[in-house]
Amino acid sequence: MRIIGGTYKGKQIIAPKNLPVRPTTDFAKEGLFNILNNKVDFEGLTVLDLFCGTGNISLEFASRGAQKIYAIDKHSPCLYFVKDTAKALKLNSIITDRADVFKYLEKSHSTYDVIFADPPYELENIAQIHDLVFTHNLLNEDGWLIIEHGQRTDLSSKKNYMETRKYGNVHFSFFAQSIE
Repeated sequence: MRIIGGTYKGKQIIAPKNLPVRPTTDFAKEGLFNILNNKVDFEGLTVLDLFCGTGNISLEFASRGAQKIYAIDKHSPCLYFVKDTAKALKLNSIITDRADVFKYLEKSHSTYDVIFADPPYELENIAQIHDLVFTHNLLNEDGWLIIEHGQRTDLSSKKNYMETRKYGNVHFSFFAQSIE
């Protein structure tokens, strides 16, 4: 994987093979960030990266100037890799936390400009991520929730739904706090 934009554009990141992850492809990530380039100002953003895995998305936001990125995963080896990579690149904006994503969302009292979730595609309760984010008001005004999922998941009936974009087998569903 590589960082596709910002200060570390082009930087290759080699993750250990033993991590239990399915990193977002560079093709899909490029499509996602092309959309975000037209919708958000990365400088000063507060981002929550759920199921962060290799930190692929966290590193991309940090490279583009996001102020704080909270990378959440329940797998310690993933978090060690993210923390070590961020330290090596001097990206102090990434904060890691080992937690179950659903419990984290239930207990969170913080708000974010962007919440990105990349759960395992076979996870049965992917829609619950949306429900917890909006029930607990975790997005700032004009904030975005983006859920990455496979083709069998349809989130278009959920509140605040904007659109779904497809990049090969990767689907991103977008939800905006400002939509009523």
